[in-house]
Amino acid sequence: MTKDNHRQQFPALTNKAYFNYGGQGPLPEAALEAIYGAYKRVQLGGPFSGDVGAWVIQEAMLTRRAMASELAVPPETIALTEDVTVGCNIALWGIEWQAGDRLLISDCEHPGIIASVMELQRRFNLEVAVCPLAATLNQGDPVQVIADSLQPNTRLLVISHILWNTGQVLPLTEIVKVCHQQEVKVLVDAAQSVGVLPLNLIESGVDFYAFTGHKWWCGPEGVGGLYVSAAALADLHPAFIGWRGIVTDTKAKVMGWKPGAQRYEIATSAYPLYAGLRSAIALQHEWGTVEERYAEICRLSKYLWESLSEISHVKCLRTSPPEAGLVSFQLTNGTPHNKLVDWLEKQGIMVRTILNPDCVRACVHYFTTEAEIDKLVGAIAIL
Repeated sequence: MTKDNHRQQFPALTNKAYFNYGGQGPLPEAALEAIYGAYKRVQLGGPFSGDVGAWVIQEAMLTRRAMASELAVPPETIALTEDVTVGCNIALWGIEWQAGDRLLISDCEHPGIIASVMELQRRFNLEVAVCPLAATLNQGDPVQVIADSLQPNTRLLVISHILWNTGQVLPLTEIVKVCHQQEVKVLVDAAQSVGVLPLNLIESGVDFYAFTGHKWWCGPEGVGGLYVSAAALADLHPAFIGWRGIVTDTKAKVMGWKPGAQRYEIATSAYPLYAGLRSAIALQHEWGTVEERYAEICRLSKYLWESLSEISHVKCLRTSPPEAGLVSFQLTNGTPHNKLVDWLEKQGIMVRTILNPDCVRACVHYFTTEAEIDKLVGAIAIL
């Protein structure tokens, strides 16, 4: 499928240059139709009927399988969630913390995760340490920095696979290996990596991997997942509990947890969204393999990075081409970054500000065009 034909399936791309995939991807027409069809199916079958109940089970199973295929893991290791933050909270609150346990988090994590860690610290009297990964964007070894930050009482490392503010891709397999050597589990915020990087979570050895469908997969908001490795499953207890995660007998007596990661699912969800996400994932495959898509993302992000680097009043955070689709930069002429973002949006160009570090972030996907990039760069150049 050509890029032009592919782009025509995204209504949001018809009247704007879109660079906010890291915040939310545009929904393709086929996914919209799948969602509508699924909602209509529920109403025609009766929302709380035996027929629709069986359909819900089937939809959930198909969606776990679709996610698992993208991550190269068994479906039973996937719990369906609403978003990345819910997945991270399931892992964070499911550990049996003891006073004095140490939690290590990087200095580039999202505020939603930081807030969760702060509450854990207060509730359980944890020791929380911050690992300085921001300084390794252009030089230094993040694996060694993490290794140097581990202590005997460290129980969990919380990091992102791709740092949401700078776009740095962390070497996950090497990081997990270092942590596991000291019996430290690893929780990954995968908001910016799922739908971008070719993934094999079994090979990486990661314990917990929380992701969403509404960013780089371009699915509907409200559907995500949490991968829990088979080794980590036994020690992660459900913190949020509902009927979808439990087993009952014929008299509704609670008998225990569902097998696998399904035990972390809670209760009623917007099930028709599952069809929309599967449709969005399938559309990605129509364009090319995940390796081909990732290569195109890297080519286009390099093109943007090189173009921005030629503007005298722009400083890219990275001193070398990006390793994924996030390109963060700063203005050096005194123009406030929020003013730039507002000004660009009035011209139909969508980027966003990042507060820490203070910068502007533009995201390119595999179906971004060079013409879009030229439009963005041209607008910034005349400031």
